[in-house]
Amino acid sequence: MKRILDLRITAVERTSQTSVLLRAAAAEGALPECRPGQFAQLSVEEQGTLLRRPISIHEARDGEILFLVQEVGRGSRWLARRRAGDVVNAVLPLGHGFTCQGLGRGERVLLVGGGVGVAPLLMLGRWWREQGVEPTYLLGGRSKDHLLRLDAFREVGRVEVTTEDGSLGERGFVTDHSLLRQEEFSLIQTCGPTPMMKSVARYARQRGVPCEVSLENHMACGVGACLCCVTADREGHNRCVCTEGPVFPAELIMND
Repeated sequence: MKRILDLRITAVERTSQTSVLLRAAAAEGALPECRPGQFAQLSVEEQGTLLRRPISIHEARDGEILFLVQEVGRGSRWLARRRAGDVVNAVLPLGHGFTCQGLGRGERVLLVGGGVGVAPLLMLGRWWREQGVEPTYLLGGRSKDHLLRLDAFREVGRVEVTTEDGSLGERGFVTDHSLLRQEEFSLIQTCGPTPMMKSVARYARQRGVPCEVSLENHMACGVGACLCCVTADREGHNRCVCTEGPVFPAELIMND
């Protein structure tokens, strides 16, 4: 059940030139249960706007919640400048997350992320591992400087990477990685830039592997009121990403 609550920042860590990791705890009471793939709407009212910013939940456990914030605009830059002790109002958890059941012990799931889209995959991999399912990460970025928190992902599962400039891992896009030609998985789940997710979805369809995608549409309200995040599915029906998603079956939402 979603709640409106104040989060007190406990630590801020610079993860790249354009992104930070915010650690926070509920200022009063306990955090609500959060599932992988859900998000929060964080207040940036001090920037003169009533519109909150949607941020994926990177991790939520032991009374602490983590957000990976990429600085792309005024609101996200304001969030990135928070310091320990600051308070940020939040609405969370929002949206429908990834499927976290249906696989048996010993089965393998591939989690594919690009850029800051890797954020929800850390929590997702941990959930799978706790069920005895082996998570493998395939993470991509323009260069090694755009690959975020690799050590944290390695604590959860095997990590393979690609970079467009070849500065780390295999050169190219995630769908160019040799892993996809050599190994089989029971499920693929992905979050990142839309072209990347389309390529991943196309690969999954060709292999007959179920695939889920987490959309990163612009969201203003997070509760289905403003409809600015609406997108059409493959049959032309409008889907409200913030309430029906952000996670959808790839065959429902990804057009070629």
